[in-house]
Amino acid sequence: MSSLPFLYISSSPIGGRGVFTGAEILAGTTIELAPIILLSATDRKVVHETLLHDYYFQWDGNRAAIALGFGSLYNHSDKANAEFGLDYAFEQIRFVALQDIPAGAEITTNYRTGDLGMALWFEKE
Repeated sequence: MSSLPFLYISSSPIGGRGVFTGAEILAGTTIELAPIILLSATDRKVVHETLLHDYYFQWDGNRAAIALGFGSLYNHSDKANAEFGLDYAFEQIRFVALQDIPAGAEITTNYRTGDLGMALWFEKE
């Protein structure tokens, strides 16, 4: 399993597109194991100047990871219903439900995980 079979992409009230669930997800459930494309620190600087800037994860210091699957499409919320963890050993990002998530709900993460003082690069609504 790399992701739950009932996840889907739809327009998001948060902005753009988001990841939603077609069935209830119980707290503690692994939602997705997203493989990554790992970029060097040099490549990260280049990506930072493109639209992909909004879709990468900081990885192991100055490198960047582009999450495949649904991984780079989860929207931010300060009251996220899921969290992500960087799995360096398997080069993947693990998304886990923090609470029960009802069918039809958008799955969100807090982009500031691990650095609550981090400034967001976009305006929150």
